[in-house]
Amino acid sequence: MNQLDLLFARLSRSTFRSRFRLGAKEQQYCRDKGADTIDQHAADFIARRLAPAFPVNDGKQTPMRGHPVFIAQHATATCCRGCLAKWHHIPQGEALTAEQQHYIVAVIHHWLVLQMNPKA
Repeated sequence: MNQLDLLFARLSRSTFRSRFRLGAKEQQYCRDKGADTIDQHAADFIARRLAPAFPVNDGKQTPMRGHPVFIAQHATATCCRGCLAKWHHIPQGEALTAEQQHYIVAVIHHWLVLQMNPKA
């Protein structure tokens, strides 16, 4: 199992994390915009909302709906610095590196791909 498989196995055991799903509207948004655009949105959200060492309103900065990336962030525990520390072992109180930001976008992307391509 690779790192993402292990992470997603852990996330699947969380009642809170596993309840998140993309609705028809969010799925259509993903189809309309395409993966590259959605990944760019994720990168922008992470850079603005999570990357600072002490984000504004940390723990409350990610809406529960309104964009597929926001839903994915809650499902993957990439919604705040506390969740990043607990689930991804990314320390709080330090600005995120470019590598950490890339990792977070990859986690979000992976979840969105799984949501857009459910197993039969």
